[in-house]
Amino acid sequence: MIITVVLLTGCVRTDKKKVFDSQYFEYFDTFTSFTVYAENEKQFEEYEKLFKSQLERYHQLFDIYESYSGMNNVRTINKNAGIAPVQVDDEILELLEFSRKEYEKTGGKVNVAMGGVLLIWHEYRQTGIKNPEQAQLPSMQALEKAAKHMDMDKVCIDRQKGTVYLSDPDMSLDVGAVAKGYAVEKICEELRKAGVTSALVNIGGNVQTIGAKEDKKPWRVGIQNPDLSASSPYLHALRLQDMALVTSGTYQRYYEVDNIRYHHIIDPETLMPRQGYASVTVLCANGGVADALSTALFNMSLEEGQKLIGSMEGTEAFWVLEDGNQVYSPGFEQYVED
Repeated sequence: MIITVVLLTGCVRTDKKKVFDSQYFEYFDTFTSFTVYAENEKQFEEYEKLFKSQLERYHQLFDIYESYSGMNNVRTINKNAGIAPVQVDDEILELLEFSRKEYEKTGGKVNVAMGGVLLIWHEYRQTGIKNPEQAQLPSMQALEKAAKHMDMDKVCIDRQKGTVYLSDPDMSLDVGAVAKGYAVEKICEELRKAGVTSALVNIGGNVQTIGAKEDKKPWRVGIQNPDLSASSPYLHALRLQDMALVTSGTYQRYYEVDNIRYHHIIDPETLMPRQGYASVTVLCANGGVADALSTALFNMSLEEGQKLIGSMEGTEAFWVLEDGNQVYSPGFEQYVED
């Protein structure tokens, strides 16, 4: 989900503060950037240290592939499915409680318990990318078998004991649809507590802004054109202040079978990548909500998605259809600069 581009680079002096930039590639398997206004380099280093430590922590806690010494993470929960409850940090409990709310709000269109289905698609996609001549679709029989083990009611959270237990031994969690946006939201909360009043965080296209820029102007964030052959790389530049922007798209994580593209966003109902959109963008105040909704909207018809967005105050969306047509929620265009 890396569709958004921050239209700001380098270190620029203003009347009061300087803007500093740092970039990383080792977290959440994606590109991350941190842009912040600070009084001086020492203050920036303090902010950066906090940002990086928080980024690393959320990356490790939400990881489904690797284990880390002295830490129970989402992978630990999966390994103990049907065996025993796992004591975890509050950040994981809160993420899963948040995920349950988004599951219910979207009618199950974003489901972190469908790890078994997503793993099948991941393996076939990786094989197809490495060896295009061997690219195949997973069998519906295998997908349906895995889909029998994605019941969110079997994700048992015990707040008093601080544990998570997957009561279905064949279930596994995959929090990819919410993890980056949720981490951005929580990291920005910590930055605000530390005194940051003007910053922009971008984790793999999950963008969140703190305040405005030092000159009181909104941050400018570009939405990438999903047509990578187009002359213009961006569809729009948006003006954002204390807002989050997340886009889900079909053009980065995909493979082809018989000249048909199969992207990574899997519909929990059909167990297949839904066709119809090139990208879906969500704009709201909360990065976790924006991340979850961008996936959920991708798995809904346009009419369903418009109805959902219309029911949510302070939330806007922008759909790019496969044929290139663009559809906006009523309030989206007020943020568009060009």
